[in-house]
Amino acid sequence: MVTIDTPSPTSSLYRVVWRWHFLAGLAVLPFLVLLAVTGGLYLFKAELDHLAYASLEDVEPAPASANLAIVIDSTEAETGGQVLALTLPERDDRAVRMIVRAPDGQSLTAFADPHTGAYRGATSYGGIMQTIRKLHSLQLFGFWATALIEITAGWVIVLVITGVILWWPRGRKGGVLTIRGAPAKRVFWRDIHAVTGVFAGAIVLFLAVTGMPWSQVWGDQVQRWTTEANLGQPSPPAETVPAWKLSNPVSPGSEGGGATTGHHHGQQDKAADLPWALDAAAAPSSTAGGISTIDIDQAVRLVAASGLPRPYTLTLPSGPKGAWVAAYNPDQVERTRTLYLDQFDGHVLGDIRFADYGPAAKAIEWGIAVHQGQEYGGLNRYLMLAGCIAIVLLTISSVTMWWKRKPKGRVGVPPLRRDDGAARAAAVCLLIGGVIFPLLGITVLAAIIIEWLIAGASGLRTHNR
Repeated sequence: MVTIDTPSPTSSLYRVVWRWHFLAGLAVLPFLVLLAVTGGLYLFKAELDHLAYASLEDVEPAPASANLAIVIDSTEAETGGQVLALTLPERDDRAVRMIVRAPDGQSLTAFADPHTGAYRGATSYGGIMQTIRKLHSLQLFGFWATALIEITAGWVIVLVITGVILWWPRGRKGGVLTIRGAPAKRVFWRDIHAVTGVFAGAIVLFLAVTGMPWSQVWGDQVQRWTTEANLGQPSPPAETVPAWKLSNPVSPGSEGGGATTGHHHGQQDKAADLPWALDAAAAPSSTAGGISTIDIDQAVRLVAASGLPRPYTLTLPSGPKGAWVAAYNPDQVERTRTLYLDQFDGHVLGDIRFADYGPAAKAIEWGIAVHQGQEYGGLNRYLMLAGCIAIVLLTISSVTMWWKRKPKGRVGVPPLRRDDGAARAAAVCLLIGGVIFPLLGITVLAAIIIEWLIAGASGLRTHNR
């Protein structure tokens, strides 16, 4: 995401790279700022969430805990809804969080005191951080809006690669690692852009690539492919509470469907907060036709006996073949574990750990953990935050630089010679990248067609003169 003042007229390739860098930036800058700001906030999810809901989450510590059946009963009595899942806290001064299906079909996040069982209150599902998350992925605005995020990530890859080519010193010293001039000068903003880009480019590229698993088209296809090729989540199939039932309003006729989990991050939130690798996989089924059912307190004792640490999310069984699903997702992805218990007798149906994942799922889960600033502690978090800040700075510097350069009354797109072989070669390379990332390919093809139409219209006007 770097640029220079004027490309050499003798370098056709340089001119083409500069033009595509400009066009890519023009296409994605507004979305990049949104991604950077919301992503930077989400790095501090735990802190911001507690700041917003301390009055609901903070409880008086006590040596004894109430039965979770009492917690569920009090919550369902107060909300009039149905508890679908609980997150059991690690600390004794924190409330139990629950996902509740309200009577109107909406999902709520409810809080209750684990020591007394008293209901403390509720927010919309996921609260303020869920809103930030949905802004980050544009889920608030529907399918086509979320597709823009995938397009943005693809173009960011183009920005970084073309930016490095433009930054390459070629014998220059100024603006490579140092900044020249004063803020009033365009060269100052050019150097800010170039130097920031070269130092932060790797982080920005990493954020773009590791954000792809959440995407609508590429992410869903990769998840399906890794599942079918046994490179992703472990099998076997089963029934659990579907993701739509946990996080979204009930659609007409959807209740009682007994669906399996099969929605991706970019579309829905995962049942039981399952890892990406298990999101499209269903759990082992409970024994059909069981005659007795363990209650939630028995399930929690069995989970504790298995050695699964808190905090974990326990999803209640759904339907006669549903299983208790306890999902433990710590910051370090290697410690991820998901436990499945038969709802009738409590025997372990499945105990899925990171070591059980296929190679593709391991790589993607690791990338997601680093992307979210979790895998390597504070250093990881602040390195990702630096990437978010760099994106904002790159955006500001690029807009300022463009404003100081652009001709009056024109956009100022870098010129391109007609019948340029380098332009055709660059377009082919971009389209090859578009095969890997389909939505990027579609937008590249659209840009090429528009350029052809504009060039044709310009040529026709010149001929008519």
